[in-house]
Amino acid sequence: MFNPYYSSECCLSETEVHLRDCFRLLWEQHVYWTRMVILGIVFDLPDLEQTTERLLRNAPDFAKVFCRFYGNEIAFEFERLIRDHLVIAAELVKAAKAGDSRAAVDAEKRWYENAEEIVCFLNQINPNWSVECMREMWFTHLALTKEEAVAMLKEDYSRSIETFNKIEKEILMMADDFSNGIICQLRTVP
Repeated sequence: MFNPYYSSECCLSETEVHLRDCFRLLWEQHVYWTRMVILGIVFDLPDLEQTTERLLRNAPDFAKVFCRFYGNEIAFEFERLIRDHLVIAAELVKAAKAGDSRAAVDAEKRWYENAEEIVCFLNQINPNWSVECMREMWFTHLALTKEEAVAMLKEDYSRSIETFNKIEKEILMMADDFSNGIICQLRTVP
């Protein structure tokens, strides 16, 4: 896929590299701690409460970055949306593990609605984050995360790891789109 933010004429400043690295770290933490929570749910691990707490810290960590560029109100809204995303994902895995298909379908529906809300919110604050591209990334993220959890529930650990490899690649692209959008927005501000 062509990325207009990275062309041969484009060089990132030190501040822009730092922003890119911040988003990469946040998104990597997002998927790693999500995996830890999924494992905790699936295998009834004793550290589930602690891993869940750590995962949920990802939302305010994102908010800190957003606050620097968009202020407190937008940062708090993004924090809420990401926290909801994480909580709904855990509900989905718990329902699937319990065999409660009605609750799983409801959670998945709310999860995608939350993703759509995030997509629209992001586009409102930064037009460089197009609805179409963001929706594709978010929906891919959800589909891969669900695939990862289902593979664990079915004890198909090779598939789970293979899926997580895809998640890692996808999330780094997503992280770069976040930083690229802000960089592009800042470069066009008079």
